[in-house]
Amino acid sequence: MRTDGGWPVDRLVHGEASGGVATITLDSPRNRNALSVRLLGDLEERLEWALADESVRVIVLTGTGPVFCAGADLKEQRVAPGAPHEAPVTASFPEIMNLIWESPKPVVCRLNGTARAGGLGLVAACDFAIAPDSASFAFSEVRLGVVPAMISVTVLRRLGQRTAAEYLLTGETFDAARAAEIGLITRAVPEEELDATVAHYTGMLLRGGPEALALTKQLVRTVPTLSVEEGMRQMAELSARRFTSAEGQEGIAAFMEKRPASWVPPGAAL
Repeated sequence: MRTDGGWPVDRLVHGEASGGVATITLDSPRNRNALSVRLLGDLEERLEWALADESVRVIVLTGTGPVFCAGADLKEQRVAPGAPHEAPVTASFPEIMNLIWESPKPVVCRLNGTARAGGLGLVAACDFAIAPDSASFAFSEVRLGVVPAMISVTVLRRLGQRTAAEYLLTGETFDAARAAEIGLITRAVPEEELDATVAHYTGMLLRGGPEALALTKQLVRTVPTLSVEEGMRQMAELSARRFTSAEGQEGIAAFMEKRPASWVPPGAAL
């Protein structure tokens, strides 16, 4: 297992990698893992580290304490009346959500607890999100007189328009079962099953070819925007390229020879 290495131990986000999985942990429980300038800077560094490390195949994003992320650090958002001000949370948050959304490596959000406001932008950016059934959620921005602007870019790609209006306009709190029902998270499970469920997903993801996973992640999002004719044309070309690719040929050979493909880390779940 490789951990933070040379990074200072007082960072608010930590990272470790083992067996092809990088776990990135928000570690600022004193303020409920709020999106402070410092935490955002640390999170961006950890994400870039995991994306650049060729041994990392899957990324898990989680937190410490009872709250996954409470959203923007409101103490940093206050300003004297009339003073010029740029909200600190806007500094790197868009880039962070884009790093997660566009990551060629699957990203699994392991919610250690409740999420609010900006924290839900992170949840929606991830490919999978697993939460304990005791967690609660709310888009609380309007109740503070602000707008869920940046997070809407990822959130509105997960929620239907009626559902988005219901929760983004009211700020109402809802539970994990409802979050799963509306597609904000993948699954809500008993807390004692959280780690096993996350391991189940990461184990399955490790069996997929890295290139195939990245391309499949893209097509899940782009194919619905194409006409049927154009979709068939583009996907036929992609299918032909992948069957004849080195990764595709290795996968076929591994299946025929009843062995793990070369990209499957030793000890990965089969």
